[in-house]
Amino acid sequence: MSRLDSFIRRLTAQRDILNSIIDLVGETPGPVLEFGLGNGRTYDHLRENFPGRRIVAFDWEVRSYSASTPAAEDMVTGNIRESGQAFVGIGAALAHADIGTGHDEIDAVTLTWLPQLMAGVLAHDGIKEGRYFLYRRT
Repeated sequence: MSRLDSFIRRLTAQRDILNSIIDLVGETPGPVLEFGLGNGRTYDHLRENFPGRRIVAFDWEVRSYSASTPAAEDMVTGNIRESGQAFVGIGAALAHADIGTGHDEIDAVTLTWLPQLMAGVLAHDGIKEGRYFLYRRT
């Protein structure tokens, strides 16, 4: 598969997954967190689908298009592993992360800390842990 086809497939999957989640979290209070702003495509999609909701984006530095860049108070720069810790307990309705590098050894390190960060920033749903499980075949 060409790199172009792979890129298109990845972005299509990302959009389709986000669109399926939007209705699930629509009534859940709390901000939306975007780990990995990049050039702002996903941020722009989230902003369009969550109008009026605070969306906080994280990245090493701001490299997004100006129209797809959050306000300064909603843009967190620096190491996401470290800066994200300040948001643990915020009760986010949705946290999206697209911070993969495509290098297996680097991404393996990210997977040692990212799941715990994601769980820490998300709102609790009030269901006793281990009581119910949701599986979805894709």
